Order: sequence, then C-alpha cells, then structure tokens
Amino acid sequence: MRSDGVPGPVFERFYTTFGDALLNSRSTTWRGLSEDERARPVLELIAAHPALMKRPVIEDGARLTLGWGKDVAADWLAAKPGTSF
Repeated sequence: MRSDGVPGPVFERFYTTFGDALLNSRSTTWRGLSEDERARPVLELIAAHPALMKRPVIEDGARLTLGWGKDVAADWLAAKPGTSF
C-alpha cells in the first residue's frame, strides 16, 4: 500500500464499498494532521497519506471486508473448523 499504492479503480471501489470507514482515524498519521488537513475529502487524504487507509482490505471474489476485528475474523475463519484466535 505505502510503496506500490492501490490502482485508482480499485481504490474507488473500496471507497464505494466502505465509504469514510476506509479512513483510519486512530492512526498516528491522523493524529499528526492539522484540522485543515483532516477536513479534506477522504480519497484525497488517503492519496496524500497512504498510511491513513484502514487495513486489511480482504477480497475473495465478490466478497470484500475491511479490518480484522473479531466479527470479520470469525466470518472469514468460519469455514475452518477448529480455528481460534
């Protein structure tokens, strides 16, 4: 993400799917931004500061999820009996 970036159409699809949730407002990068910078549109902010994109984005066919919270992990690991985290 940081070194190679995300192709424009892929990035736009992520934003269409997740909206403003794609922005990681808990990151160190976010905390270092001024109020003026924080007011910029999410797509511009992430383009300027790739570390602001919440990760991971996981895709499998038409299925697309954001983050790795317990709900997302449980959903992805449900097909693997005996897996715990």
